[in-house]
Amino acid sequence: MSQETKPRMTFDDYLHYDDGTDKRYEFVDGELIEMPPESPLNSRIAIFLLLELGKIFPDERLCHKDTEIAISGNQVQTRLPDLMLLTEELAAILGTCNRGTITLEMPPPELIIEVVSPGIANENRDYRFKRSEYAARGVLEYWVINPIERTITLFTLNEGFYDEAIYTDNQLIESRIEGLRLTAAQILDRKRQ
Repeated sequence: MSQETKPRMTFDDYLHYDDGTDKRYEFVDGELIEMPPESPLNSRIAIFLLLELGKIFPDERLCHKDTEIAISGNQVQTRLPDLMLLTEELAAILGTCNRGTITLEMPPPELIIEVVSPGIANENRDYRFKRSEYAARGVLEYWVINPIERTITLFTLNEGFYDEAIYTDNQLIESRIEGLRLTAAQILDRKRQ
């Protein structure tokens, strides 16, 4: 007996895919990976940072769970970050597009922030896979915020690889983003309702 295998989508198929719902997906290895709703705590952390970045940058440079980034692997894939700060050039390019997809031909965002959801698979995705994918894509700064561990890991691109710094408690995060002066506690201390 042979099992029928579902054909893998191409990146072009994915870009034209519409299932008629509001579901959000990442495109990984030719398959759609549905992204579940965020926990309220993770959402509050991302919104807090969005508001803080909004004090420094115009809204057209900020993306909150609404813009995906293409990365290369066995084939082109996409990730849907929690938060991104676009460069002025990238914001101008996306402003002319009908879809919020940063393709491989476009410059990378200046900053990507991910808030880790519980579970080993989520931790592996954010700390390992996305770390190498975003470095290969040329993203200058990548944050992984872990509300459970109460840590913020900041990855800074250096000669094609990320240097890593971990922040906790009242440590001031040393971001290359000018004007962004926050401690780990300021970011992590959202009400847990």
